[in-house]
Amino acid sequence: EGQVFFIHNRVSNIYEVETVIRKLVPGVRTVVGHGQMEGPKLEKLMMDFINGEFDVLIATTIIESGLDIPNANTIIINHAENFGLSDLHQLRGRVGRSNKKAFCYLLAAPLSTLTTEASRRLRAIEEFSELGSGFNIAMQDLDIRGAGNLLGAEQSGFIADIGFETYHRILNEAIQELKHTDFKEIFKDEKEDTSRAFLNMKFGSDCQIDTDMQLLFPDSYIQSTSERMLLYRELDNLENEEALVQFEAGLIDRFGKLPAESLELIEVVRLRRAAVELGMEKIILKHQKMVCNFISNPQSPYYQSPIFGKVLQYVQSHPQTCRMKEGNNKLSLTFDKVKSVKKAKEILEGVG
Repeated sequence: EGQVFFIHNRVSNIYEVETVIRKLVPGVRTVVGHGQMEGPKLEKLMMDFINGEFDVLIATTIIESGLDIPNANTIIINHAENFGLSDLHQLRGRVGRSNKKAFCYLLAAPLSTLTTEASRRLRAIEEFSELGSGFNIAMQDLDIRGAGNLLGAEQSGFIADIGFETYHRILNEAIQELKHTDFKEIFKDEKEDTSRAFLNMKFGSDCQIDTDMQLLFPDSYIQSTSERMLLYRELDNLENEEALVQFEAGLIDRFGKLPAESLELIEVVRLRRAAVELGMEKIILKHQKMVCNFISNPQSPYYQSPIFGKVLQYVQSHPQTCRMKEGNNKLSLTFDKVKSVKKAKEILEGVG
């Protein structure tokens, strides 16, 4: 059995919390520690807790750093919605420092009463629970609080509304545009494929996939819900074929042969990559039909690019298998008899 940290960050009523805990759990041995105590007294109670004389240490965030207590394997954080994301991550790290399974419980007000930022903090600390997730926590914290001006010190601005990842993508597109327009003479020696650079200059780094196919890691294959969520996130962040192959091999090594719906899910990453390379913003894969939507801005220089020229050549040479049409100021390319994600990926690879 392990010991428990109960975090209550209000010295004014921390002893009332101790009384409540003793009523709820008769016989439990509790002790209170906070920063307003005299040094020797605080040191003594901490040593007594380490030596196992108490079951529960009710404390403020004073325990955020200091002595390691391997026998403490549970932390309960009261009013977790009032803590910053980095504080929650730091506090959570105070348990799980031995071979005992650790637990972290967040006590918060009803979600319907919380601010948007507080809800996002709690969701983030729940999602990123694996070892080494500190960087992801930091990025989520940056996204929630906002990074402010690019060269200034303000912690505000439109980045707080659109999110850091979207902001980073827009910034990268603007840089690429300047490289190939106003400052093309300066960057003319860069060794980069011209058509691909032209495409990346005007497009985002992703394509939305909308499908009625069953694409997932079934619970019969991976029983842990949290493990499945982590794997979905990892799969979504894979950037190249080598990483995708390693990911697939890792799944087989850990869980065995992949079921059909999981193989198709992995193919979605390849399909999305092929779609981005062709300048497609969205793919609808339903009823054995694939509809590929191109960039919605009809004035985009993409439509004068070599990439779009390849698409037109393919359409002209394959009139029986695909058709292009325009409606509601959107250009789309439709393929019939597309029964799987793998087939859809092979078609787009043939177009490019």
